[in-house]
Amino acid sequence: MPGLENHPESLAFATRQLHAGARGFDAYGSRATPIYLTAGFEFDDIADGEGRFADPTTGFSYTRVGNPTAAAAERRIADLEGGVGALLVGSGQAATTTALLTILESGDHIVAASAIYEGTRELLRSEFGRLGITTDFVDDPRDPAAWEAAIGPRTRALVAETIANPRGGVLDIPTVAEVAHRHGIPLVVDSTLATPYLLRPLELGADIVIHSASKFLSGHGTGLGGVIIDGGRFAWDAVPGRFRQIAAETGPDGRTFVERSGERAFLDTARRVAMRFGPSPSPLNAFLLLQGIETLSLRVERQSQTAAALAAWLETRPEVAGVDYSGLPSHPDHDLAVRLLPAGQGALFSFTLAGGRPAAEAFTRSVRLFTPMTHLGDVRSLVLHPATTTHASRDDADLERIGVGPGLLRISVGLEDAGDLIADLARGLDAARAATGVVPEDLPEDLPEDLPETVSA
Repeated sequence: MPGLENHPESLAFATRQLHAGARGFDAYGSRATPIYLTAGFEFDDIADGEGRFADPTTGFSYTRVGNPTAAAAERRIADLEGGVGALLVGSGQAATTTALLTILESGDHIVAASAIYEGTRELLRSEFGRLGITTDFVDDPRDPAAWEAAIGPRTRALVAETIANPRGGVLDIPTVAEVAHRHGIPLVVDSTLATPYLLRPLELGADIVIHSASKFLSGHGTGLGGVIIDGGRFAWDAVPGRFRQIAAETGPDGRTFVERSGERAFLDTARRVAMRFGPSPSPLNAFLLLQGIETLSLRVERQSQTAAALAAWLETRPEVAGVDYSGLPSHPDHDLAVRLLPAGQGALFSFTLAGGRPAAEAFTRSVRLFTPMTHLGDVRSLVLHPATTTHASRDDADLERIGVGPGLLRISVGLEDAGDLIADLARGLDAARAATGVVPEDLPEDLPEDLPETVSA
C-alpha cells in the first residue's frame, strides 16, 4: 500500500487497522476495498494462466484459493499480528482445521490445552481422531512439565488459546513456546478472544495464530470468517521428514514448499494444498471483516473496560458463587493477565449463579440487553448457558471437573452503556433469586453510582 509498507513501525495500531494492506490494487482507485464477487478471473492468454497457477502471488485465478477482497483482509490482519502473511477462510473452525491439516497427516499426534473452545476440542478428539490423528489434553496448561510429559515421537503441534473460552484462563505463551521449540514442534494458538489489539502471540514465541474472524475482528455479527497468520520463523525442514507436505514432498519444479517459498512455506502449503478441502471465504464476508477491523481498537478497549467493571460488580453479589475473569485478583491466572494483557483482559467472561440451572434459566429469561445466543465478540452484549449448549455432549462428572456447572453463564460484553448493563444484570439476578427462593442478606439496595474503569493490576 502506498506510503505505509515502507515505514509500518512508525504507525500506531489504530492507524494501521485503517490503512494497512487495502490500497493500490484497484484499477479504478476505489478508496474503500471493493467486493470482488466473482468465482474466477480472466487470463490474458495461456501463458498468463500458466503463471498464475504456478505462482498465485502473480495474480488471481479462482476465488477458492485467492480473491482481491480476501487478500486485502489478509494483508491487514497479518500487519496487525506482525506475521509474514495470512490466509482467510470461511469460519473460525475452518481456520483451525486448515492450519492443522497443513501440518498433520494420519498417525500424527497433537497436544492441546484442555481449556479450549468446546468445538475445537471435539474437532480434535472426534473428527481428527477418525482421520487417524490423535490428541492428548493438558489439564494444567501453566505446568511446562505437563506439556513435556504429553509429547511423544509423533507429536507435530501444541495447540491452545490465548484466553480460554469460557472460563478465561490465560496462556503463558513464552513458556509453552519454549517447550514446543525444544522438541521441534510449532505452537498454534487461537487468539480470538484477545485480538491483536490486546495481545500479539507471534511476538511472544507462538508460530501460527488463528482467529474466528466472525467474532471481535468483525464485531458486528453479520458474517462468518476465519484467519490463519504465520510468523514465518518456524524451521519446517529442521528435522528431515517431519513435516512432509511442507518440507519433503516436491512439486513439478522439483522443489519443496520450503525451498520455493522460504518464510511463507507454511502459508503457501495451506493455500495450495489444505485449501483443496474448500473452506473458501465469501468476498462479501471479507469486505464486512475489513469494515469491522477499522474500529477494532476502539471497540475492544471499551468492551474490556466495561467487562472489568461488570465482573467486579458481579463478584460482590451474593447470588453469584464465582466470577471467572482474569482481570480480577481472584482469578488463578491474574498474574499472567497483568503481565501479558496490560491493555485489558478482554470482553468475555463467565460467572456461576448459586441457584444452579433454575437460577440460570430465570436470569436469561429476564435480561433485556444480554441476548441469549451462541456467539461472542458482538457490539451487542450476549449471554449463553454452556452446560446445555456448547458443552452439552459432556456428562455431569466431566462438566464438574472442568468447572462448567449448571449455574455457569458466559457473557460477551458489547458496547452498551456500562450502567445500563449492570442494571440489566441486576434484573437477571433479582429473577434468579426469586426463582430459587433464596433471599440472601446484605443485598445492596441501590446500584453503585461510580463504576471502576478497569480492573487489571
